[in-house]
Amino acid sequence: MTLTRLCTCFIVTFAMFALSFTSGCGNPEPKATVAVAAAPVRPAEVKTRTLPSVRFVDITRESGLKFVHFNGANGEKLLPETMGAGVAFLDYDGDGDQDLFFVNSSAWPGHEVKPAPTQALYRNDGKGRFEDVTAGAGLAQTFYGQGVAVGDYDNDGDPDLYVTAIGGGRLYQNDGKGRFADITQPAHARGPNGWLTGAAFLDFDNDGDLDLFIGNYITWTREIDKGQGFQLTGIGRAYGPPTSFNGSFCALLRNDGGEFTDVGESAGIQVRTPDLKVPVGKSLGIAPFDVDGDGLVDIAVANDTVQNFFFHNLGGGKFEEMAILSGVAFDQSGSPRGGMGVDWACFMNDDRLGLAVGNFANEMTALYVCDQPASMQFSDLANLYGLGAPTQPPLKFGLFFFDYDLDGRLDLLSANGHLEPEISKVQASEHYQQPIQLFWNTGKAGRTLFTQVTAESAGPDLFQPIVGRGCAYADIDGDGDLDVVVTVNNGPARLFRNDGGNKNHWLRLELKGDGKTSNRDAIGAKVELKAGELVCRRQLFNSKSYLSSVEHPLTFGLADREQADQITITWPSGKTQILSNAKADQVHRIEQPTDTREQR
Repeated sequence: MTLTRLCTCFIVTFAMFALSFTSGCGNPEPKATVAVAAAPVRPAEVKTRTLPSVRFVDITRESGLKFVHFNGANGEKLLPETMGAGVAFLDYDGDGDQDLFFVNSSAWPGHEVKPAPTQALYRNDGKGRFEDVTAGAGLAQTFYGQGVAVGDYDNDGDPDLYVTAIGGGRLYQNDGKGRFADITQPAHARGPNGWLTGAAFLDFDNDGDLDLFIGNYITWTREIDKGQGFQLTGIGRAYGPPTSFNGSFCALLRNDGGEFTDVGESAGIQVRTPDLKVPVGKSLGIAPFDVDGDGLVDIAVANDTVQNFFFHNLGGGKFEEMAILSGVAFDQSGSPRGGMGVDWACFMNDDRLGLAVGNFANEMTALYVCDQPASMQFSDLANLYGLGAPTQPPLKFGLFFFDYDLDGRLDLLSANGHLEPEISKVQASEHYQQPIQLFWNTGKAGRTLFTQVTAESAGPDLFQPIVGRGCAYADIDGDGDLDVVVTVNNGPARLFRNDGGNKNHWLRLELKGDGKTSNRDAIGAKVELKAGELVCRRQLFNSKSYLSSVEHPLTFGLADREQADQITITWPSGKTQILSNAKADQVHRIEQPTDTREQR
């Protein structure tokens, strides 16, 4: 995509002119991959695959969830109103069940509403029924929230929350008794005074506590936005594209014993243009992963209309931004896309590593693939693996890999929805509300590796058009399969129960570090599971998708296997632990051993 075409796409999207759109898995020796153009998927090829009989049922009302996102729209058409917000699964009360936290936004000054919208926390009773406990938990606070990260930053055994927002972030400390305290100021955790978006807890310096990486979108104020004069042809003011705003710097907050220090500049994550030396980034989705297997966490950042970032951790508190060198910065023609959600996966259960990025309308989802991760050389092979043409039409936000049918292979889900409510008036092919997309991993390399799932096999509920934004997964009812929550911009969230996914066997791991050599959440731990010929590799990072956080336990599908023959855990400290003959259909809670290199 040339720069001219990119600009044209955004002009059309916001209808300034009434035009049409054009259409560490392993650590072997380095070897670069080469992009391969794939032919379109033929319908006959798809029909030869038997999709699993798993249905996703909308249980929002019966579950007790009543959260409705509020974006503050009042006719001014301010860009933050289009972005929606994130969601997180977490076990905040330590009862073994996955609870839900929803990020909310607020009214603009001069347009206040009563009651004022607040953030929301729902407690799970273990059977997938939820109770609103926001007020009692101390989280009934009003601000223009965006994203959420979950992590035990103080290593006391309870998950804490970091919520990003316009104007800065909020750190909420969990007291272990059902309440959260806003300790942003004493912990020096507010971050930049910008439009903060995605966030991730991670231990970038391997000192045993969790640091914070924070995405920062554009340089924005209400006055700058209103002064732009964006117009929708024949209708009036429209939402403007991010290309009309300057970029911003991401932030890296180092945890120094419970207080944070911003080390973004010295760590090398403040990316500037080579000419004017101004900020490049317009960051949304954040996904950490140790790509080259050196024991240091790297970070992928999805940027909107500018190159993506890939921060390679060099150790010693330093990162090298090498997205262009690694091949994950642009599309195949060398042009930037509108990156939203992002996730890593060893999606073929071999050494291959994939980075998926959900992009703008008429831009296919990216699947950057590296055959040998130590080389850190990726090629966008979305077409080759079946994610090309099907993902091109919608505007994609939340995105994650998960094994929804527990066959041992990672599938892909994308939550979609446009930015402009009036888009269909100037573009008949585009709609504000759009269906979720679900792709089943067939395990057969080629154009039908990821086969699109339809309502015929998964039920109609999941595919009802919505203005999808953040999304996450968890086992909400203890039956072993993974359920899905999706936030809706300026609308009610949706909760989808997985019915039938547990026809296959499964195994769940709840890992706990020692809180000294490894952070208590074991974020950054690597797991390799072997069951017969099945080999699955995962890394424990719950920040992914779009402004969201998935559950802490790791779920492995085993298909028809009744046990995992061997599970190798590499803790964040570098110590390894080997488990043998772990029974299926159970949650295995594993504490990091002490004073040992290996345990069986």
